[in-house]
Amino acid sequence: MVTPHFSGSTRYGTDLFEAIDQLKKQKNAVILAHYYQEPDIQDIADYIGDSLGLAQNALKTTADIIVFAGVHFMAETAKIINPTKKVLLPDVNAGCSLSDSCPPPLFKAFKDKHPDHLVISYINCSAGIKALSDIICTSSNARQIVDSLPTEQKIIFAPDKNLGAYINKQTGRQMVLWNGSCMVHEIFSLEKITKLKNRHPNAMFIAHPECEEAVLQLADYIGSTTALLKYTQQSPAQTFIVATEAGILHRMQIEAPGKTFIPAPPNNSCACNDCPHMKLNTLEKLYDCLKNETPEILMNEQLRLAAKKPIDRMLEISARLGL
Repeated sequence: MVTPHFSGSTRYGTDLFEAIDQLKKQKNAVILAHYYQEPDIQDIADYIGDSLGLAQNALKTTADIIVFAGVHFMAETAKIINPTKKVLLPDVNAGCSLSDSCPPPLFKAFKDKHPDHLVISYINCSAGIKALSDIICTSSNARQIVDSLPTEQKIIFAPDKNLGAYINKQTGRQMVLWNGSCMVHEIFSLEKITKLKNRHPNAMFIAHPECEEAVLQLADYIGSTTALLKYTQQSPAQTFIVATEAGILHRMQIEAPGKTFIPAPPNNSCACNDCPHMKLNTLEKLYDCLKNETPEILMNEQLRLAAKKPIDRMLEISARLGL
């Protein structure tokens, strides 16, 4: 963990990092944070990762309380695999545009039209969608999970059409795709990225596979959040243009301090590519939720058990493949 950059007195009467650390010890709590969280939260977290790493760490934690600094579906996933633990989310309104793009009733009707298809769902979905799925995947293991199935197996891939299309292209499959997408990964401006690449001819352009095909065609490297992070550490390049949520740049700068990271420009008026849902969580909200043990993620047991089966299958396949 790096030294936190938040200091000084607060309305809580003490340094906020110190206060959170004390509460963690008192309550036997662990803080799991996604790479897209604000820097202060990443700095205080016990584990920082992508969706696969977070699910794996949520499964093996011995803490009594899990504070999930991410979005709602991530905290739901932690609760699905840890029914006896208390799972907290700093801001209960931290949702996900991709998850919202796939309502369970509509998806069930879509699935019913393809009764001979197995359903692989990207982990960025609600518990209701997970319960309708056969296997869950993340961007880190999606291709390997698809490749682990017989080539004749028909597949529905949901909810991200861009990730699904990318996996289709990589594997030669013809998976049926649900028409969902992530608002952050669909706002990158092709024109602005091209101009930025021209201004930085030696920069490597790296992109998350949730981006649109036209953006991916420009990329020097395509990978999951963790894969992008590892690539920037291992590549001899010194400058990177990064097409994913800007929160990852904080970790990239820590892991490769001598390199330059430029957020890919989006096509919006604020010139930012932050996820508004991820950024609802703040250090103050994290402290309050740990102190008061609310908002808590609660779930119907029947739904939890149904949603757990495809997650278990993902974790089993990932363990078998060494992912």
